[in-house]
Amino acid sequence: MRVLAALACVIALTGCQRERRDLRPAPPQAAIYGDAAREGTLQPGGVLPARAVAYPASQNALAISEGQRLFAWYNCTGCHSHGGGGIGPPLIKEHWIYGGEPENIFETLVKGRPNGMPTWGGRIPEYQMWQIVAYIRSMNHLEPQSASPARADSLEPSPTIQNKRAGVTR
Repeated sequence: MRVLAALACVIALTGCQRERRDLRPAPPQAAIYGDAAREGTLQPGGVLPARAVAYPASQNALAISEGQRLFAWYNCTGCHSHGGGGIGPPLIKEHWIYGGEPENIFETLVKGRPNGMPTWGGRIPEYQMWQIVAYIRSMNHLEPQSASPARADSLEPSPTIQNKRAGVTR
């Protein structure tokens, strides 16, 4: 009986799929993607083949939560609020001016955009940019719900420490 229980545990544990957590990200690439994210096919000299861009933070809960932390830490909330827009455009939307694919959002972070979006290439490590991309995509429900945070940390009530005496309620 114990053998069957042990065998069932082994089968159950090997059947579980865990997300891959890369605690040591790859070093940054020498060249920032020059034309990896194209906005259209119209260009001089004919159509060039599309580059394959690896999206390392896809479906990764750790990357999404780190992206959420970095989004606030790099003060993206100063312009984009918490995704709803402010000085900058909203990030929770269906149609993107420069494309909503991961490589398009990454390119926007690296190169910036006219009329206000600064260039972050060389200032933010590449792996952190991918984490921010994962968080932005999770705000739009483009990442699996199981990996996305249920509620933004900014919406959580701030805990306060209060000394309470027995019999006194506030």
